[in-house]
Amino acid sequence: MNTKTLSPRASSVIDQYLHFKVGNAVCSVPYFNNKTVKARAALRAVIGKGSPKDIHDEVQAIIVKQHISADLLTDISLKKLLVDSGMGLDCSAFAYYVLNAENEERGLGKLEKHLSFVNCHGLVGKIRCSLRPVENCDVATLSDDRNSRTVDLKDAQPGDVITMVGDSEESERDHILVIHQVEYQNFAAVKIHYSHTVAYPEDGMYGSGVKQGEIELVGPTKPLIDQIWKEDGSQEGATRIFNRAKISKTELRRLQTF
Repeated sequence: MNTKTLSPRASSVIDQYLHFKVGNAVCSVPYFNNKTVKARAALRAVIGKGSPKDIHDEVQAIIVKQHISADLLTDISLKKLLVDSGMGLDCSAFAYYVLNAENEERGLGKLEKHLSFVNCHGLVGKIRCSLRPVENCDVATLSDDRNSRTVDLKDAQPGDVITMVGDSEESERDHILVIHQVEYQNFAAVKIHYSHTVAYPEDGMYGSGVKQGEIELVGPTKPLIDQIWKEDGSQEGATRIFNRAKISKTELRRLQTF
């Protein structure tokens, strides 16, 4: 069995979100739904678009302002501080930062230089996107044929993404998973490991954030929804994201730069 992973740099971005640390406290950066909050033109850390450093800097500012001792923070109180302060991360920003790190590690430069921003029109739109690329890079952008292409499951590689676009339920949003590891047998992918940020109803107020799962490819020629999905180590844990995949246009895609 052969295994490939993202570059150490891109893997570090995932780890910084998954194990966000302040003092001795560690937690997963919570999920942020900008569609619900409708925050615009604010600090990236409070509109779901912050890098690990953006979020860390904002936490430090709050700690100073509220006279909080970082050494006294616990895992639970850190997560509560993030949520109560309106800080978090949406799925497309998570994908953007991970893929940007991978793009740079491969010597391809910044991701934004290679993207066609589908939501930016006219001169004003182009200027807006050039100044705030992360804020204007959504799942529709990353799944657009100008920016990525579909890939056969057997050819999956770290750095590929699984996009879920469109559904019949207005409450659902487009979603994206980033593949951080792939296992191969006889040069064909047999298991995909993914990372994403999400909020499930059962997570409650403080349980959302970066999660990881795997997809066992029991029929590589069949669609993704015919494979075996697991999250949090169980098939039950993947129920929510698997059901989301079933009602969407779900595809394995690769950036045009890769």
